[in-house]
Amino acid sequence: MSNLTRFNSLFDDTFFNDFFRPVRREDSGDKVPAIDVHDGEGQYLVRVDLPGINKEDIKVSLENGVLSVSAETTKEDKEEKDGKLIRQERHYGKFVRSLSVGSDVDPAGVKASFDNGVLNLTLPKVQEQQPSSVSIAIE
Repeated sequence: MSNLTRFNSLFDDTFFNDFFRPVRREDSGDKVPAIDVHDGEGQYLVRVDLPGINKEDIKVSLENGVLSVSAETTKEDKEEKDGKLIRQERHYGKFVRSLSVGSDVDPAGVKASFDNGVLNLTLPKVQEQQPSSVSIAIE
């Protein structure tokens, strides 16, 4: 199975529905960030929606063909009146999304940018080596 076939198999209905669709968790109301993956000419383009997340709180890694995006947020909302605490709410959130991108991605060439709550990743593909043919003499 080629790397492209393996990568494309990630998008069959079952996998797509389980991992790439924003899912609302019933217990906390947290939303898993939406991810778009495009197979472009010579590269994969990955877009991750991270509204309300600071650039400094995002970690991206590519290890053994697995791309991981994680972030942790902390938000405190405090309301005081006449110097007395009336209401205080805290929200802590953490997520990790991992995608198997296979061995056809050049880890040294991966680029990331973050603008207006959207993380854009460019994963250049490694040029596939054509099998070479060699004639072997029998002695």
